Amino acid sequence: MFLNRRFKDTVFTTLFNEPDLLRELYCALEGVTLPPDTPVSINTLKNVLYMDKFNDISFEIGEKMVVLIEHQSTINPNMALRLLMYASDVYKAMVKGKSVYTSSQISIPFPEFFVLYDGADKFPDQQVLHLSDLYEKPAELNIPGKEKPLLELEVKVININEGRNTSIVNRCKKLSEYSVFIGKFQEYLKIYKNRKKALKKAIKYCHEHGILTEFMEVHGRRVLGMLYEWKLRDAKKVWKEEAREEGRAEGRNEGLAEGLAEGRNEGLAEGREEEKFIIARNLLAKGSTPEFVSEITGLSIEEIAKL
Repeated sequence: MFLNRRFKDTVFTTLFNEPDLLRELYCALEGVTLPPDTPVSINTLKNVLYMDKFNDISFEIGEKMVVLIEHQSTINPNMALRLLMYASDVYKAMVKGKSVYTSSQISIPFPEFFVLYDGADKFPDQQVLHLSDLYEKPAELNIPGKEKPLLELEVKVININEGRNTSIVNRCKKLSEYSVFIGKFQEYLKIYKNRKKALKKAIKYCHEHGILTEFMEVHGRRVLGMLYEWKLRDAKKVWKEEAREEGRAEGRNEGLAEGLAEGRNEGLAEGREEEKFIIARNLLAKGSTPEFVSEITGLSIEEIAKL
């Protein structure tokens, strides 16, 4: 197993997975008050094979907007582009079955984008990222420029580390407690230099001080498990390294140059086969049907049933 350095993202999405909590979170971020019966519909895409593919949370609120929230532990200047790509997929799912080529106008929710940052690197309380910041400069291409880009997307980045943006964080109890939990984890990490020990200490602190009590009672063990989730790219590194080692060993033992290539190919072939089962397990865990898993992975229904 490998250390999952994005376990905090998974904790965040597990914590904010209910409409009432998302409504409270949205009100805190926007500084507004909405009636408790304001409808919230979660539309986070479900066909996520691995945790680093798509965003954390997306939902409609009040039937008139899409809110895409990315939780980040590292500073990423490309968030506007990532959220543009994700928003496109969300809208595709919304208009599925409707024709965008007819003369009838289709109505889509108004979009909003947030990134909640809780990393250890220095970062301002708030910052707005623009898609246009990533564009090539027209002058450099000898093309006449325009006053405003024809395609723009703005992302509001909010620092939710403990002690930052308290006027926002304190309006949402779960967000405030989450901020304390992450703050304690980072504090203990500096002391012990060990992620697992730091996480255990942070969970114990929360238990003793009544922070995220219900969440930790239900998910405490899972939080520790998140620290060691197997990730596909890490698995691929191992398979490739094992293949190289097998190839070198076979080449040395037989004194043949083709031993290296043969060992590598065999190792990678086994890796690709194992990769299918890892993908299948992830899809099944997220509620995908055996038929869908079979279509994606190429595994037979019988093989999938054994999982």
